[in-house]
Amino acid sequence: MKNGRCLGLVGGLGVAATIHYYRMLAKAHEERGRIPDVVIAHADTPRVFEYVQAGDREGLAEYLNTFLRRLKAAGAEVAAIPAVTPHYCVRELMATSPLPLFNIFEPLVKELAARGTRRIALFGTRFVMESALFGLVDGVEFIQARLEEVDSIHSTYVELAREGKGSEEQHRRLTAIAHALRERDGVETIVLAGTDLAVLFNEANTDFPYIDCAALHLEAITKGLLDA
Repeated sequence: MKNGRCLGLVGGLGVAATIHYYRMLAKAHEERGRIPDVVIAHADTPRVFEYVQAGDREGLAEYLNTFLRRLKAAGAEVAAIPAVTPHYCVRELMATSPLPLFNIFEPLVKELAARGTRRIALFGTRFVMESALFGLVDGVEFIQARLEEVDSIHSTYVELAREGKGSEEQHRRLTAIAHALRERDGVETIVLAGTDLAVLFNEANTDFPYIDCAALHLEAITKGLLDA
């Protein structure tokens, strides 16, 4: 049986998210009686942050392209970046990438439209939160958390990316901010706009309305690989 197209992952952004994507993709293939065909290259989170802080979309796209070219040489036919912040340069990247890319924002736009959600808040890196998803998602109102809340969310996210696991304290910290945003600011849904948040939140331990970008991205990747 054909196992689907070979996927290239630009990993390391952070490591826990890469592992999560690999694990979930392997599970989805197994459920369909397939064997996953995946190659991974390891990029560097601080380097990505440097490009984003400098506003250098072209430089970031070329940095990511160095990994995409290696993935193509290793046999990848399509690619994905299991992280939100690097999608800062997604327009430039999709125009120059040697491989077709699964854009993390496309399934999010569809999900927001399907839910009819209008007022959202973002959890992720500071760059993602303050940029309102880099202007790539229209039709919703982005409610900005308070400065101290943004600092807390960003620092928690960096900890998750570095350590590869979450704690009860981190979960309580972000859950309290989510409730504050809903009660104080009328936020309808929290968008988990950081793939490493998958190690902290799941359906069983999350008591506020949310959309998980990683889950939507994985669903789109799986469909693209196995239904092609």
